[in-house]
Amino acid sequence: MKFEDVLAAVNGFGRFQIMVSVISFIGRFTLPCHFFLNNFIAAIPSHHCDLSLLEDGGRYGNLTQAQKLVVGVPVRGDGSPDSCRMFLEPQYHLLMNSSNSSGAPTVPCQSGWVYDNSTFKTTLTSEWDLVCDQRGKNKATATIFFVGVMFGALLFGSLSDKFGRRIMLLVSYVSGMLFAIASAFSTSYVMFVVLRFFTGFCITGIVIISSVLTVEWVDIEHRKLIGVVDSLAWTFGSVIFAGLAYLVNEWRWLIVTVTAPVFFAIFIWRWMPESARWLIANGQLEKAQTYLKRCARMNRADGFSEALKMETLASIVVTEKKGRVYTYLDLIRTPNMRSLASRTGILWFCVATTFYGISFNITGFGLNMYLTQLVYALIELPTKISVYYLLDVIGRRSSMTGAMLMSGTCLGINILIPDDMSVARTVVAVFGKAFSSASFTILILYSSELFPTVVRQNGMGFNSSMARMGVAVSPLILLLDEVWKHLPQVILCSTAMLGAMVARTLRETRNRCLAETIEDIENL
Repeated sequence: MKFEDVLAAVNGFGRFQIMVSVISFIGRFTLPCHFFLNNFIAAIPSHHCDLSLLEDGGRYGNLTQAQKLVVGVPVRGDGSPDSCRMFLEPQYHLLMNSSNSSGAPTVPCQSGWVYDNSTFKTTLTSEWDLVCDQRGKNKATATIFFVGVMFGALLFGSLSDKFGRRIMLLVSYVSGMLFAIASAFSTSYVMFVVLRFFTGFCITGIVIISSVLTVEWVDIEHRKLIGVVDSLAWTFGSVIFAGLAYLVNEWRWLIVTVTAPVFFAIFIWRWMPESARWLIANGQLEKAQTYLKRCARMNRADGFSEALKMETLASIVVTEKKGRVYTYLDLIRTPNMRSLASRTGILWFCVATTFYGISFNITGFGLNMYLTQLVYALIELPTKISVYYLLDVIGRRSSMTGAMLMSGTCLGINILIPDDMSVARTVVAVFGKAFSSASFTILILYSSELFPTVVRQNGMGFNSSMARMGVAVSPLILLLDEVWKHLPQVILCSTAMLGAMVARTLRETRNRCLAETIEDIENL
């Protein structure tokens, strides 16, 4: 007997499943805020050297601020003021001829920097002077966060398969909230990046656990609906984040603000059920029966008594030893599982690299950063609605392959469009991001359906870690434009095409029962 038969008896999509989806939705709302937080808290305002050392007690003190900048700050080749150097002495002759500054000795900023606070009251950059030769530390804050996400995905994936989805979801909520709030009160750069590492480490459990938990409670017919609804939490979170970032322009309070929804998620966690699939797979039949009866009552299902007998539940999983602890090693012990883990891992890496590579590289909107954040988020809405219909029309595999293929095609087209056609390049890039967003939406649902219940969370944890590797690599790929300006686009295009080819080799899961055991995978 399959678990889907039991789920059908208690109504596989009713008020109970809607409750699970809503609780998951609220908890996931904060994720995009933290993932994109660095765009705002580490933004680099306009800045120049603090010129107080040039005060000579005479003529310099009578100059206006604009004149002080002319005589104190050299000009770059493009005509903009240098942000990292200053003249050794005031160059008063520049007030008469501002273009004749050649030969005047310059030095690195001696007394720190002065920042433009018109957009942000404070950022990490302005608080700890993460500019010029310290600019690498600024970029490192995001990298360190995503390294934490990568390792957290591995740990929470394993622990939720060992101890259960529900309890580890609470651990992720509480620990992520505590580390995030603590990071907002950091007193040094080192303290901040350490706390951000652990914030990323902990909150990644929210996405990989809640995704699996909702899918495991839903019948075959409604799995794709739940998958798309879960992904919309990311979209709505991104939209709201643009407004929050605009309203809260002090970095410490912005962290507190975007973390606040986790308080509510912790409060409503008490109504989140454990996965009955996981309980049965681990021999906890009485608890599984309790949750299934609760599901039947909420869904007003009739005639479910026979399906929920202990003998019936015990017959669902008979080919695996109950109570066995599964680890990441089980992903590679057997041939089919090893092949599945390898292919999905490569696919997650390709999708993440393409998605974030495009996201970091879209320019030419002519909008400020808040509107750009909003546009990026709104692009995903029609994309994900389209995915909902395509998943059943052409299936998971074809949808995944097509999304990656079209994303790669857009990247390839942009290589051929001349640089002076900025509008055309931007439009094509937006379509590329839309297709890459679609691929991410499909992939989360598709992967959770491919892995068997006993190692599903381990599989998702491994895949999420592969994705975070892609996130970390994307900015490095974009730096290769110094070698050849089109090289980043070529690499991203090739990565997307590789992902399409790998996706084509995976089995279709549309209208199929979820695999329960490793033996189910080996028998395919």
